[in-house]
Amino acid sequence: MESKVLSVKVIPNSKINKIIEEKDGFLKIKLTAPAHEGKANKSLIIFLSLELKIAKSKIKIVAGEKSREKTISLLI
Repeated sequence: MESKVLSVKVIPNSKINKIIEEKDGFLKIKLTAPAHEGKANKSLIIFLSLELKIAKSKIKIVAGEKSREKTISLLI
């Protein structure tokens, strides 16, 4: 399997779940989930799974679990 890496900036507590832009090598994503107890991380994985049409089990946060800037690994 091939692995791809995404750099993501998450904006929690937004009104909608949406990819808003790609800037400075980061993909900016708005999420409705709060940045509390890992809810935004879980929401991010579900959102990316639906948008990219891949299984949630193939998406891992490899860096930045407690930061808004995250590195995501995708197994394709």
